[in-house]
Amino acid sequence: MSVVRNEISLLNGGNGTKGSALAHVIGAYVALTKPKIMVMLIVTAYSAMMVAGHHVPSILLTVKTLLGLAGSAGAGAALNMWYDRDIDGVMERTSARPLPSGVVSARAAFLFGIALAALSTVFLAVTVNGLTALLSLAGCAYYVVVYTMWLKRRTPQNIVIGGGAGAFPPLVGWAAVTGHLSWLAWLMFAVIFLWTPPHFWALALYKNEDYVRANIPMLPVVKGFRHTKIQMLVYTLLLFASTLVPCFFHGVTLVYTTLSLILGIGFTTLAIRCLMEPDHSMVWARRMFFGSLTYVPVWFLAIVIGSRGMF
Repeated sequence: MSVVRNEISLLNGGNGTKGSALAHVIGAYVALTKPKIMVMLIVTAYSAMMVAGHHVPSILLTVKTLLGLAGSAGAGAALNMWYDRDIDGVMERTSARPLPSGVVSARAAFLFGIALAALSTVFLAVTVNGLTALLSLAGCAYYVVVYTMWLKRRTPQNIVIGGGAGAFPPLVGWAAVTGHLSWLAWLMFAVIFLWTPPHFWALALYKNEDYVRANIPMLPVVKGFRHTKIQMLVYTLLLFASTLVPCFFHGVTLVYTTLSLILGIGFTTLAIRCLMEPDHSMVWARRMFFGSLTYVPVWFLAIVIGSRGMF
C-alpha cells in the first residue's frame, strides 16, 4: 500500500484531488494486467470448460476458475511489462504503458506481478484442484521466463516457441472440470499455438519500425517481409489442418465442420493475399492481423456449439 500511496503523491504533485490520482493509479494497475488479452484467455478457458463437461459448468466453479486464471494471466502481463520496460519506452505501440509513462514504478510492477502469481496459484489449488493451479502457474512462468526473458530478444523464432504461453488457458479450463487432460484439450492448445505466429507476424509486418528501433529480432526484421509472409502461410495451413482433426471423430457435428472450413478458408485467403501483396504495402497485413483477432473466439464458439452432447 505504501508503494501505491507514493505513486499517488507523485501524481498529485500538489495539484488535483486524491480521488482522481487514485483512479489514475488503479487504472494503471489494471493496464498492467493487459485486460484485452485477458478477455481472450478467459474465453478460451471457459469454452474448454463447456466442452470438457458437455454442459455449462456451475457458476461457482466458473467464477473460481476464471478468477484464478485472470490473476495468473495478469501476473504474467505485469512481469512482462516490468522486464520489458526499457524497450516498451522505445516502441511507439507500447510507449504509453504504465512503466514507460512513469505512472507505476518498476519495483511496484514487479511486486504486483509476484503477488498476483502467488495468490492466484494458491487460490486455484485450494478452491479448484492442484492440476488447474499447476497449469495456470506454468502458463504464467512460460510467458515470463521462456518467452519474455529468454526468447524475445534472442531469436526470430521467439513468437513461435513463446506462443505456447497463450495456449495454456484451455488446459486450465479443461483440468478445472475433469481433473485431467484429454487429446481435445491438447488440440485446443495446438490451435492457439499455431495461430500465434501468423497473428503476431502480421502485426510485426506493419509495426516493423518499432521492432527495428527496439532491436528486437522479430522475423520481418531478421529475415525480411517475403520470408515472413511465406512462414505465415505455412503456419496458417498447419492451423487449418489442425482444426479439421475433430471432423474425423464422432465427437463433433456438421456445424463444427462447416464453421471450421469457413474459418480456415477465410484465414488462408488472408494469408495468400498478404503474400501476394507488394512488400511496401501493409493493407493485407493489417487485415490479416485484425482478422486473426476474430479467429480464436469464433473457432472456440464452433467447438462449443459443434460438440456432440452439448445441446
